[in-house]
Amino acid sequence: MSLPETHAQRSQRRGPFRAMVVAALAVGFVGLALGFVGFLAQLHGTEIKPARNADGIVVLTGGSSRVADAIELLAAGFGQRLLISGVHPTNGAQDISRIVPDSDRLLSCCVDLDHSAINTRSNAAEARRWVHERGFRSLIVVTSNYHMPRAIVEMAYAMPDVELIPFAVVGDKWRDETWWTSGATLRLLLSEYAKYLAAEARVRLASLGLDLFPEADIAPEPAGRRKPATAQVH
Repeated sequence: MSLPETHAQRSQRRGPFRAMVVAALAVGFVGLALGFVGFLAQLHGTEIKPARNADGIVVLTGGSSRVADAIELLAAGFGQRLLISGVHPTNGAQDISRIVPDSDRLLSCCVDLDHSAINTRSNAAEARRWVHERGFRSLIVVTSNYHMPRAIVEMAYAMPDVELIPFAVVGDKWRDETWWTSGATLRLLLSEYAKYLAAEARVRLASLGLDLFPEADIAPEPAGRRKPATAQVH
């Protein structure tokens, strides 16, 4: 008859397993921390004009001065045409012209508005349809610096045949204060880093044929779907 296992014996038996769990958590934490450092290294602290022109320009709405900077690039001849992706359904060219003075001529001739996109993944899907309809082979992507890594991941997966040229918009708050001194900015960066990792994981799995999160926006365009509207200023 065997004696009951003592508490000390149980602790001794579980010790190696606990050590393995702690070691795995420590390695995971260090990996995430190093990944966050790498993520931050991708973020530009100043705005750098594109090194070359592209066929088109796409701006992803959602951050301060993104649209204004994209229209400035269009006016400077960096692209033939601009897609503003993720415009609120109730907004039109008139609303944009109020935000960006002296933009009426460009809005009337060379700007398309996409009201369908609701997130970065659908931004990429709408941009893909737009560039393929226009026959473009290169695209300047305009979005905030902290959003650019995830935007490029989604755009590159949606448009592997299109050259992407990033133009990262740097907001005033980013210029005025270092990110580690602002709790709000740190939370924003951590949130964006988590979304970036999720996008990277989804895209890598999808590239292996394991699309765990299929989305209607990524599917081929159904017949009769509304195309991006050409901006008209009345």
